Amino acid sequence: MSDGPGAGGEGRARLFVALELPGVVRSALVNWAGETVGGEPGVRLLDVDALHLTLCFLGEVELSAVEAISAAVASEVARGGDEPPPFVFEPDQVRWLPPRRPRVCAVSLRDRDGRAGALQAALSTRLSEGGWYSPERRAWLAHVTVARMSSRDPRGRREVDPAPPVLEPFGATAVVVMRSWPGSRYEALARIVL
Repeated sequence: MSDGPGAGGEGRARLFVALELPGVVRSALVNWAGETVGGEPGVRLLDVDALHLTLCFLGEVELSAVEAISAAVASEVARGGDEPPPFVFEPDQVRWLPPRRPRVCAVSLRDRDGRAGALQAALSTRLSEGGWYSPERRAWLAHVTVARMSSRDPRGRREVDPAPPVLEPFGATAVVVMRSWPGSRYEALARIVL
């Protein structure tokens, strides 16, 4: 899957590593967002294909590094043995991020057995050692962004603090190296199926 300049390996692109969630979960989150925050002024809902759980945001990276990044990610996923770890998530709470001047509405997830957090920490170290990632100062928060604010004016969101969606515990289907395009469009450059 490739489109746009540089997709063939030339130039730089905004990259991140994420957990891909099951389609039924993404659809449920999109429906929930539409019913709860979709009518709020300044809120733009994301499409089902845009929902994911970011593990490490790499920023601008040479596209020629995608193969090495993908190999490093696959290596960390495989460290758990013959079978990748089964991640188990549950919706926790609705968060407007950042809290003071929100740009997104997200559903934070409870990482029931801590395996996603362990993978994120391992990837953070490995990708940092490769020179592709600068670890963030704040602690990692497992969350799925479901909407973006079209402006930095938080007035509309102060009146909307919905309960989180009710979903059965769910896992992830793959770890994906993603390219970010303007307009919340994403392109999978590599996928490690779980």
